Amino acid sequence: MKRLLSRSEIAARIAEDIPGGAVVNLGIGAPTLVANFIPPDREILLHTENGMLGMGPAPSREHIDPDLINAGKEPVTEGVGAAYFHHADSFAMMRGGHIDLCVLGAFQVSEHGDLANWSTGEPGAVPAVGGAMDLARGAKEVYVMTDLFTKSGEPKLVTSCSYPLTAVRCVKRIYTDHAIFEVTARGFRVRETFGGLTTSDLEVRTGLRFHD
Repeated sequence: MKRLLSRSEIAARIAEDIPGGAVVNLGIGAPTLVANFIPPDREILLHTENGMLGMGPAPSREHIDPDLINAGKEPVTEGVGAAYFHHADSFAMMRGGHIDLCVLGAFQVSEHGDLANWSTGEPGAVPAVGGAMDLARGAKEVYVMTDLFTKSGEPKLVTSCSYPLTAVRCVKRIYTDHAIFEVTARGFRVRETFGGLTTSDLEVRTGLRFHD
């Protein structure tokens, strides 16, 4: 059995690739783990859409402040110089192109970089796209953090999304448990694989063709 990356290992790999000085938004769910792996010698400002810049990693249980949370209502810490502001100001930052990078989860990503991450279209699903749309269009770069396959074994990288779209042609890179992919003008490219997998292995399992 080939060893694939855990959620925490994917988050750590993403953190390695975030450049110093970047303003970064971490989406609800698994992407919030990235905050726990930011290199201590690299200045990165973490933004959360509920109104905070300078967010730190998750606190230990004895240091939880119930008034200090991220957009997913999970407890967080504050870095030195952290700032708080109105929700509307936070969205102005997102829509105004002031976020260098956002990390979002996904149900599907197409070979054109289209993102579907808010609804599967099933009855009772989330009724609206929310802030993910603003981040996907407003951030200068969009990274996706997800497992490569669903629980039923279907690939999340697809030729064309079948789920409702969050935004079109917005995703630059996808970090998964199997490999890291980039979206290029020719489609998906494999940047790095894990567990001894080859590009051919991934093509067989996903049914996709990956370009050089």
